[in-house]
Amino acid sequence: MEEILRYFPHLTDIQKEQFAQLRGLYEDWNAKINVISRKDIDELYTRHVLHSLAIAKVQPFEPGSSVMDVGTGGGFPGIPLAILFPETDFYLIDVIGKKIKVVQAVADALGLKNVKAEQKRAETVDKQFDFIVSRAVTNMPDFVSWVKNKIAKPQKHDLANGILYLKGGDLSEELKDYQKIQLFEIPDFFDNEFFETKKVVYLPVKYKG
Repeated sequence: MEEILRYFPHLTDIQKEQFAQLRGLYEDWNAKINVISRKDIDELYTRHVLHSLAIAKVQPFEPGSSVMDVGTGGGFPGIPLAILFPETDFYLIDVIGKKIKVVQAVADALGLKNVKAEQKRAETVDKQFDFIVSRAVTNMPDFVSWVKNKIAKPQKHDLANGILYLKGGDLSEELKDYQKIQLFEIPDFFDNEFFETKKVVYLPVKYKG
């Protein structure tokens, strides 16, 4: 929790309380449904919460904007981002129903009115969003094919609407066909060694009517 306050010092009291509640909520749910690996639950704030919030260092979300989190798992990066941006609407989806059950329960316990969670495949979503976020659910070409027609046209942010993707390792082969892609090194934002090879991958995606 101290790490979150170190890098995000301007949180409201409500946000601090919501972030503080995450450990207990996930420990409780993890005992019933294994949504986070056992070793990671001890490092929840670094490996899940802070990792998710790297997206906020690349592009803070404006009030009234909309973000879809594809393959959210236990609610990452969507839940931490929803705490940080309470006036942005977040739509969290995953194909595994028990994970969505946990996500909705965590959102309800935190009083997050800006989160909607559904068991759904990205290809079947019939809505459009300012940004689509995810944490390494598949390779980038497949991910783009799932979401390319789900980007809204009006631009509200400094970055053009598109994908913000958390990924690690050498991505040169996977991303070689994307001319407009930008890589943001997470160690530029956070100095924990866990983030050594991790990046936020940004790909602007044109609106398709």
